[in-house]
Amino acid sequence: MRAYIPHFQLFTPGSLPETLEFLAREPGVWKPFAGGTDLMVLLEAGKLAHRNYVNILNLKELRGIEVANSQVIIGALTTYTEIQSHAVLRAEFPMLCQAASETGGLAIQNRGTLGGNIANASPAADSPPALLVYDAELELISTLGSRRVPYHGFHTGYKQMNIQPHELLARIRLPRSTKNLTQYYRKVGTRKAQAISKVCFAATAATDDERLADVRIALGSVAPIPIRCVKTEAALRGQAIDQLPEIGKATLAREIVPIDDIRSTANYRIRVSLNLLNDFLYSLQSTP
Repeated sequence: MRAYIPHFQLFTPGSLPETLEFLAREPGVWKPFAGGTDLMVLLEAGKLAHRNYVNILNLKELRGIEVANSQVIIGALTTYTEIQSHAVLRAEFPMLCQAASETGGLAIQNRGTLGGNIANASPAADSPPALLVYDAELELISTLGSRRVPYHGFHTGYKQMNIQPHELLARIRLPRSTKNLTQYYRKVGTRKAQAISKVCFAATAATDDERLADVRIALGSVAPIPIRCVKTEAALRGQAIDQLPEIGKATLAREIVPIDDIRSTANYRIRVSLNLLNDFLYSLQSTP
């Protein structure tokens, strides 16, 4: 059953301050609408519950990529295509670029935004695992000013986030600390393109004298939210590289909580997650 369009409202403010004033006037009544690649699917299916939206797609203050000495700042309205084509992101944050290249097809990549991928809060989204291991920080703005929150902890439950109804996700900040890290990203889906992930895995590691000096691991589609696997990281950190696979797999199996759904089963997701972890950890043994 399709939605009845006259039941919905879409307001287009003329500026960012007007947008923030509009959101503050009736908190929770109006929600941001950017690329619409997720919302339009729900609208077409007659399942878009919320009715009032603010069009933010043309707010130039929320677009673009800025490179500073210590960080790269990505506007929330930056598209997947723009992420893939940026030289610094390709060189220093290849997992984010790979996630962008595996999100939907070309039309979605040209229209969809990184901020939308975060704010849609799907546990199966492609970019969150990469953002988690990159220690991303989010900048939220409102009429009261701005505040920054770590991305790790931003998702508090299924479709629940640490953002107030009057706030807008403005920017994503990535620390430029990826030098000498081994980076590993894999998305497992039914097909190569335009598929929602069954498991999405991202990890980075630093080795020192045949030991794992530091490691970050994050997964999507294995919990109600994109999950940073801090218990698995703690179990692996400081261990000899040749002992990592068995230690890591045992801990990860207890840390993730996948479910059966239309795309896959919990057992399959556990097996794939452990296999990907195994592949990542074995790759460290061959890293010079």
